[in-house]
Amino acid sequence: MTTEKDPAAKPLDFIRQIVADDLASGKHRSPITRFPPEPNGFLHIGHAKSICLNFGIAKENNSICHLRFDDTNPDKESTDYVESIQRDVRWLGFDWGGHLYYASDYFDHLYDYAIQLIAMGKAYVCHLSGDEIRAYRGTLTEPGRESPYRNRSVEENLDLFTRMRSGEFDEGACVLRAKIDMASPNIIMRDPVLYRILKSHHHRTGDKWSIYPMYDFTHGLSDMLEEVTHSLCTLEFENNRALYDWVLDSLRTPNHPRQIEFARLNINYTVTSKRKLLQLVHEGHVTGWDDPRMLTIAGLRRRGYTPAAIRNFCAMVGIGRRESWIDMSVLENAARDDLNLHAHRVFGVLDPLKIVITNYPEGQMEEVVAQNHPQNPEMGTRTLPLSREIYIERSDFMEDAPKKFFRLSVGREVRLRYAYLITCREAVKDAQGRIMELRCTYDPATRGGSAPDGRKVKGTIHWVSVPHALRAEVRLYDRLFSVEYPDADKERSFMEFLNPASLSVLSDCMLEPGLAHAGPDDRFQFERQGYFCLDAATGGPGAPVFNRIVTLRDSWTKQSEA
Repeated sequence: MTTEKDPAAKPLDFIRQIVADDLASGKHRSPITRFPPEPNGFLHIGHAKSICLNFGIAKENNSICHLRFDDTNPDKESTDYVESIQRDVRWLGFDWGGHLYYASDYFDHLYDYAIQLIAMGKAYVCHLSGDEIRAYRGTLTEPGRESPYRNRSVEENLDLFTRMRSGEFDEGACVLRAKIDMASPNIIMRDPVLYRILKSHHHRTGDKWSIYPMYDFTHGLSDMLEEVTHSLCTLEFENNRALYDWVLDSLRTPNHPRQIEFARLNINYTVTSKRKLLQLVHEGHVTGWDDPRMLTIAGLRRRGYTPAAIRNFCAMVGIGRRESWIDMSVLENAARDDLNLHAHRVFGVLDPLKIVITNYPEGQMEEVVAQNHPQNPEMGTRTLPLSREIYIERSDFMEDAPKKFFRLSVGREVRLRYAYLITCREAVKDAQGRIMELRCTYDPATRGGSAPDGRKVKGTIHWVSVPHALRAEVRLYDRLFSVEYPDADKERSFMEFLNPASLSVLSDCMLEPGLAHAGPDDRFQFERQGYFCLDAATGGPGAPVFNRIVTLRDSWTKQSEA
């Protein structure tokens, strides 16, 4: 069971207010939104915010949200990315129904629209190189210069564009540009490129096309063809809205979606640029797009985050117009809040130290009853085997313990959770002085952990029976970068700030035996350790692998406050 925040329980954000006003005025009968990812990488936490917004508005209004792939750059796209994006959207809890589209569905329409712009004298074929186009564009304080090819006749431009399509020209030989205003204060409107030549195989259209439309030309027309009402995008596209509107207005399309921009999701201690994520993957700094240290949706899923936790996080940070940074702890706390409600409590000893209970009968085994969730009795109980030899955490013993150390030390008594009170009598060491084993005694009258004589014991520790323990590998993940803003220093590569301690592998952990039956969708709280899940991507023979999702508390905030 998960508890999810209801977006209707708080005031509408500015986008939802616009949608509500449009519906109240009768401008639209119902909103139609879309999520338009490029299939050139895996989705990340920033995309999750957009997914929750677009699909959320549709769900709240009993309407539809389209999933549309902006597949206009065949050099960087693949069906693997298409499949991963669909998998991620579904995993987050959303469905597009029958409304799955591709920009490539509209290539014939887009070509016809480009022909119309040429015929209207609003587009021309330009032979300037990419560097020359940038040089001619001007600056924020200086107007651009007109291309020497800008005033070709309509007939010549139509002929050249047709020859571009037929593959007559090499890549980079020419482009189709909009004819707008080289003196516009918005540099994007200084005759932007609409089509370029790419002689690349497309994952859906094959080798049919030698020219491909640019995103700014494709986006608005795709929205229009799908009758999208509200085209929601992040603030970096704010200046592009002028071109979005210019294309639709120039072509006098039958409907005109409204583009609305909102602040993107910025989280510290990470990067979300697809280019940088791809660099991390290709250079082997992570194990893949689903590495649990990556804030890709695939990485978060493998790490053990729940869809509800991510949706709650997105609802918590909200939708605004001002760019801001969210601390990583907010995301981690969203995971804790969700996992705390439904994760079964179990015992896991990550750094084992063996105890021999010397007065416990040899060969005897008994079962003690443990609660699956102390705050939620409805989640039931389980039985744990107890024997003469058990493992405890090495950190739960201290040879020269201070007065306020309430765990185990020679001569001190502690409670084995759900079992008995034990007293340490001796610490056995090897030749180098390392403690190898503890010799303890137990009080048989304290079954369940309480003393009939009323004596108080402050310390309670978890444990696992040695002959019944499940040996496992446990991976402890930390933040991938050691500084808050790894790509803020323009003089240094973000790679310089990789956290060398972002992964710790513990190979000889001892877990309670029931975890042998853990499934890939199960999450657990290892008592006193954190929240964990089985790493479903590391299957096969041998010891199971568990990932730590989050710690029980935010240790990074504590460090910064110290």
